[in-house]
Amino acid sequence: MRDAEEFDALYAACAGRVVGHVYALTGNRAEAEDAVAEAFMRAWQRWRTVRETDSPEAWVRRVASRIAVSSWRKAFNRVRAHRRAAVDQGVPGLNEDHVALLQALQQLSANERRAVVLHHLNDLSVAEVAAEMQAPVGTVKTYLARGRRAMAGLLTDAHQEETSHG
Repeated sequence: MRDAEEFDALYAACAGRVVGHVYALTGNRAEAEDAVAEAFMRAWQRWRTVRETDSPEAWVRRVASRIAVSSWRKAFNRVRAHRRAAVDQGVPGLNEDHVALLQALQQLSANERRAVVLHHLNDLSVAEVAAEMQAPVGTVKTYLARGRRAMAGLLTDAHQEETSHG
């Protein structure tokens, strides 16, 4: 019974955060939810091992991210079509700033996007991001600097277009 209670507590504590993380990486809520559901299923199947890790949440987040990236590689055109449909339909609760942020994130390289999302949206330290990405701290700092610089330009351009049309 202890296993189920611990697992349920992990799910309740972090499922929303992990979906938010994967959504920021992919730009598609349905894909994010599917990847996170699969990651939690795998966590439950390996619960005795997962619960002993330093951070079961990081384990689930890493697996969900990998599942989402694998989905990209397997069905790139399908995902692009879903993204277009999701942008066209809109997501309840998202304002123009959120949409601009998600669109800017999609312009970054996969590593830059992952570093930016982990550091700025999940509030992980640079060292924690490096551990999760299995990359040197200096490399993560480079991803963050490049990602921030690119996003600043993209978000500034989007804001200028918005104000010039308004």
